Amino acid sequence: MTGRLQGKVALITGAGTGIGAATARRFAAEGAKVVICGRRKAPLETVVESILAQGGEAAWVQADVTDEASVENAVQTAVKHFGSLDIMVNNAVNYTWGVLEQVSTDDWRTCLSGSLDPVFFGTRAALRVMKAQGGGAIVNLGSVAGLLGSPGLSAYGAAKAGVLNFSRAVALEAAQSNVRVNVVIPGVVWSEGTREALNSEEVARGTARAVPMGRIGEPEELANAILFLASNEASYITGQSLVVDGGKTCRLDVGATDYVSDTSSERREAAGQGAEQGLAGGEAHA
Repeated sequence: MTGRLQGKVALITGAGTGIGAATARRFAAEGAKVVICGRRKAPLETVVESILAQGGEAAWVQADVTDEASVENAVQTAVKHFGSLDIMVNNAVNYTWGVLEQVSTDDWRTCLSGSLDPVFFGTRAALRVMKAQGGGAIVNLGSVAGLLGSPGLSAYGAAKAGVLNFSRAVALEAAQSNVRVNVVIPGVVWSEGTREALNSEEVARGTARAVPMGRIGEPEELANAILFLASNEASYITGQSLVVDGGKTCRLDVGATDYVSDTSSERREAAGQGAEQGLAGGEAHA
């Protein structure tokens, strides 16, 4: 049996660590020829070596995804090395944190140039190649911060919200050329940045408790979602967003007591009666 990406050529940005590295390994395991790019040479080499050791095909190229010419070079390197470009994953990201009054204009521009511009550069460069060859799949990485507001992430949230609607628009433009464009939206996922931010066991446990599934996601779980949208299994899916966040964004927090996990039947009954009375009186609010 052949792999789900057998014979496909994929380029993944920001693939030296985290989600990008996990995606590169997953793609290679499914038969893809993988080219990865990023700023740092050492982690890129490590990922490629691990793929080659498993019998896969992979190459790396250094690239600054905030630079248009550098991204274009990465795309052309993939084409020259393996002959085509069937899949583009725009994963690289950079974010600025801070409440709005403390965010400088330079910080704002740095965040957009690090989180939104690379998606524009990578999608545009890949689309030109894919249209010429008759098709392809582009998967852009969003964030739950682009779906919901979060204090201190106004710049990053704006950039990631931009990724969503940018991808929808390009999906419409590219549909007639057999190029699909979709978005995977991660919640909190273990990565170098996550470990730096969650710098104590207590903070990590608190973050995990805020996720309905009770844990922080693994990069491989995002790689599986990216694989699906990049594969022919998603051949009739374009312009869509797949949220992979352990259920975080599906929760409506109205400040009520969590009676579902409470072992007191009396408390559950009281909560149920209160809900019924509120609905009967037309006073249920979201």
